[in-house]
Amino acid sequence: MNLYIRLLILIIRGIFFKPRVTDLMAVQSLQFRVLPNDLDSNMHMNNGRYLTIMDLGRFDLILRNGLLRAMIKRKAIPVLASVSTRYRISLAPFEPYRLETRVICWDPKWVYMEQRFVITKGKKAGAVAAIALVKGGFYDQVAKRTVPTEELLGIIGMKFKSPPMPDHVRGWVEAEDALRGVTAE
Repeated sequence: MNLYIRLLILIIRGIFFKPRVTDLMAVQSLQFRVLPNDLDSNMHMNNGRYLTIMDLGRFDLILRNGLLRAMIKRKAIPVLASVSTRYRISLAPFEPYRLETRVICWDPKWVYMEQRFVITKGKKAGAVAAIALVKGGFYDQVAKRTVPTEELLGIIGMKFKSPPMPDHVRGWVEAEDALRGVTAE
């Protein structure tokens, strides 16, 4: 239930209180605290909850840059194609943290983002608890295709080339692409 409450708060803040995102490359931040239903049996934030919280960070970005509204009208939904997460430090009960979401680069089909969980108080303040690389886009349910990135950028009035793909992202994309041919045995 707390995820619905977090989502509702995010929508209200994003529509009424936070500024529109005009710089696609800027880091967007959300503040959270580890709640009791975020915990697993080891009494730290569950690894699956990180992925759910990351959804909120990406939702905030597309809500505030205007892309969500345009895609809803078009009957296109956000999709996640791949994610790789490195868990570094456990997040303890009630520990405050900041989720940072930023676009790194894009190709004709996908947008590549980085999401970081940064501890905000205590002895570990400033430490990165987890970091993830994310590959996502929008799926047009009418046209039955992924919306090209150039089209997405045009919708929000951003017509510029992608920054060069960093080596670590390129390596991850190549490794992820290699998994396409893997089947169950």
